[in-house]
Amino acid sequence: MKQVYLDNAATTPMLPEVITVVTEVMQTVYGNPSSIHQIGRKAKSLVETARKNIAKHFNVTASEIVFTAGGSEADNLILRNAVTNLGVTTIISSKIEHHAVLHTIEKLEKEFPIHVFWVDVDATGTINLEHLETLLKQTDEKKLVSLMYVNNEIGTVLNIDKIATLCAKNNALFHSDAVQAVGHFKFDIQKTAIDFFAASAHKFHGPKGVGFAYIKKGIGIQPILYGGEQERGARAGTENVHSILGMEKALQIAYTNLNNDVKEIQTLKSYFIQQLKNNFENIKFNGNSDNTENSSYIILNVQFPKEYAMLLFNLDLKGIAVSGGSACQSGSNKGSHVLNTILSEKEAKNTSVRFSFSKFNTIEEIDFVINNLKKLIH
Repeated sequence: MKQVYLDNAATTPMLPEVITVVTEVMQTVYGNPSSIHQIGRKAKSLVETARKNIAKHFNVTASEIVFTAGGSEADNLILRNAVTNLGVTTIISSKIEHHAVLHTIEKLEKEFPIHVFWVDVDATGTINLEHLETLLKQTDEKKLVSLMYVNNEIGTVLNIDKIATLCAKNNALFHSDAVQAVGHFKFDIQKTAIDFFAASAHKFHGPKGVGFAYIKKGIGIQPILYGGEQERGARAGTENVHSILGMEKALQIAYTNLNNDVKEIQTLKSYFIQQLKNNFENIKFNGNSDNTENSSYIILNVQFPKEYAMLLFNLDLKGIAVSGGSACQSGSNKGSHVLNTILSEKEAKNTSVRFSFSKFNTIEEIDFVINNLKKLIH
C-alpha cells in the first residue's frame, strides 16, 4: 500500500546522513563522557564539539546550551527554574501554548504563590501586543513571558523581535518554546534578546529523545534531575552521545540547505492549498496557516465545512498519515485546545486536519491525498 507521511510537525524521518552518524558513533564512541580515560575523553570531546557547533547557529556560546531529552524537558527545566531559582512571581503566557508549557505553568501555579496571566490571541492565533504590554506594565514583580515561536497546530509565527523588545523594555525574562522553529527558521540571539528557548532534534530530521535548552549566560540554573554533575550541573545523567551527534548533524544540514528547503516546501504547500480550494467548497484554513508571511511553511491546518468523524481513520486506511491536532494530545477526547481557543463553538465542531510537510514530500503525494479526500468527502 502506498504511504504518504504528512505529519512532520509531530515528528520527522531521520536523514540518511544522520542515521550514518548515529550508527557510527554507537559502534565506535561507547565511552562515558564523564570517564577520565581516553575512551571517555573522546566521547566528551565529541559532545563538547557538538555543543559548540550547535551554539554557533544561534550566535550564542557553548556554555549556554544544555542538552536534554527533548523540548518538553527543556521547557520544564526553564519554567521551573524561573519560579524556584530566579525569583519569578508572575508568568505571562497564552492559552494556545504547547502542553509542555501549559501543564508546567498549571503545576507551578498549584505549588507556588505565583500569578499567571493569559495574553489575548486573535482568531489567527496572533498575540495581542497591546494586551501583552498592559500585562507587563501592571506589576513590578519579577516576570517571565513564555510564548512559542511557531504554534505546532496552526503554524502561526510569533513576532519574536517585538515580543523580545517589549520584554526587555519591561524588565521581563523571555522564554520561547522554539521546537517548531529550530531547524526551520534562522534567528540570532544577539539580535533578538531571548533569555531561554527549547529545541527538539526530531522536529528537524534528527533523532528522537534528544534536544536542548538555551539559557542565557549569567542566569544560574539548578537541575530538576539529580544524580550527577553533567551539563555543568544543570542536568544529571550520562549524555546521550550518539543522539547529540545526530542532532548536531541534522541541524547542520537543516541550516546549510535552508533556503532551498523553504522554497521547495512552500511551493508544495501552496500547491496543496490551491488544490484544496479547487476541489472543496467552503473550506477554511485555521489560524494563519494559508498565509505565506505569517505562518510556518511546514504546517497547514484545514477546516472542513462540517464534521467528518472518521476522516482521520479513513485517511490512515489509505496510507495517509496526518493529525487532528498535536501528536502529544492525540489520545484526548476534548479536541484541540488551540482550535477551541481561536474558533467559534460551531467551527470547533467541524473536522479540522493538520497537514505538515517536509522536503521528502512530492507533488505526486499531494495529488494522491487530494484524490482520496475527494472520495472520502464527496
